[in-house]
Parts: sequence; structure tokens; C-alpha cells
Amino acid sequence: MSRIGKKPIPVPAGVEVKIDGSTVTTKGPKGALSGTFSPEMTIAREGDEIIVTRPSDNKMHCSLHGLTRTLVSNMVVGVSQGFQKELEVNGVGYRAAKQGKDLVMNLGYSHQVIMPEIDGITVEVPAPNKIIIRGPDKQKVGQFAAEVRGKRPPEPYKGKGIKYVGEVIIRKEGKAGKK
Repeated sequence: MSRIGKKPIPVPAGVEVKIDGSTVTTKGPKGALSGTFSPEMTIAREGDEIIVTRPSDNKMHCSLHGLTRTLVSNMVVGVSQGFQKELEVNGVGYRAAKQGKDLVMNLGYSHQVIMPEIDGITVEVPAPNKIIIRGPDKQKVGQFAAEVRGKRPPEPYKGKGIKYVGEVIIRKEGKAGKK
């Protein structure tokens, strides 16, 4: 039995969940999300909890069980609390700023890197070396954060670039330290 799949999903107050067959729609203070899942999984609401069950113990159903439960849980958490990723910009002259709906970054290139905000997420720049990405959809937040980080990933010699807060960059010794 899937340990993750059999856990019930608590529905907090203020979150509205509508289950229509294999389609789940959630609405809450942070927004609304909708998702369609495998029709083989049974998604049911029992009081203040959502239960995901599977029809059999074959390998495919076991895999889908935990996945479906986690995706539905992420939708409920997203519309109630939201998700966020924090990024740090390290390097001399490297900085980020917000201009209208665009994230403008100076990353040591001959030009500025401009990334427009996508639907469903908000970007904040509280300091020139800090970027905060927020939104109800965990996948969109993570994907946008990965795209921002991909514009200048941290390099191992001086640690310059964009990294997640708390990410550990394994540093290398330069040529001079080899003696």
C-alpha cells in the first residue's frame, strides 16, 4: 500500500473543492486551480478530507495513487497558502530589479536579461540581490524559478550567479592552489 497515497488530504476552511469524476477544481484566497487526473483513480470528499483510492495493486495503479494524491494536495495547499521560491544573485555588478511586470537582471553580459512575469505568478525584488517568486501553482513557480536561475547558474570557482536560498555550491580550487 502506498504510504503517501493512503494519507487523507485535509481541506482547510475557506477552500472550496469541486470533484467531477477525474477533474478536481479548487478555489481559495490565493486563486483557483483545476486539474484532470487518471480516470482509474477514485477521488472522493469525505467531510473535511479528500481521499484518493486505487482499484488494484498492480504497478501502474500503485504509481498513480501517490502521484494523484500529491498533485491534489499541492492544489489545496496552493490555493490556501501558496508556494514561493527565493533566489539570491551573487557577483560584483550582478543585480535584479522589477520594471512594471518585467524582471530585469544585470548578470555580467553585455546586455540586460529581461524576463516577463507569466500568468499565475508574481515576482518581487525586495533587494537588488534577492528575487522572490510566488504563486498558487507549485509547478509554475518552480519552472519560472528554474528559468531565472538558468540565465546565470552559479559557477564553482567564485560562486557567482543566481542560486536558490539555502543551496550549497560546491567550490573548487583554482589553478594556483594546486601546488
